[in-house]
Amino acid sequence: MTEEDRTSTEERSAGEIAHGALRGTIAAMAMTGMRAFTISTGLVGEPPPRKIIRQKSKGVFRFVSKKKRRAVQELMHWGYGATGGAAFAALPDNVKKKAWFGPVFGFVMWMGFEFVQAPLMGLERNTKLRPVERAALIVDHLLYGLVLSETRRRPRD
Repeated sequence: MTEEDRTSTEERSAGEIAHGALRGTIAAMAMTGMRAFTISTGLVGEPPPRKIIRQKSKGVFRFVSKKKRRAVQELMHWGYGATGGAAFAALPDNVKKKAWFGPVFGFVMWMGFEFVQAPLMGLERNTKLRPVERAALIVDHLLYGLVLSETRRRPRD
């Protein structure tokens, strides 16, 4: 592999990671819409981003006015989605191009939050979630993965 080929591959990879981050942001925005629906219908009581703010507001959120906390909550969620999208983009093509992989990736993101990140952050466990609430949170993460995988670049004709 020549130096020029390596540079081209590195640039393409950086571009793919950035595009993955954009897709992850869009997917998290789709989740925001789904959450607005599930909260307004009573299916979900408190979504994870709001739980983080409520339980951990002694830090950064002390400097954010209460009026702006919802906006900061969304920006945090979109940033988290962007990070997931970048990670998705970094995966091997033969895996991420499978139709089922995006939703599975979204589910794994939810499981990672529930069983790794939330405990590390010291958040209250979601053991009290109703089955319908847990299902709604899983469905919005499946949506995240679907949007993430379906907005990937396609080969050009």
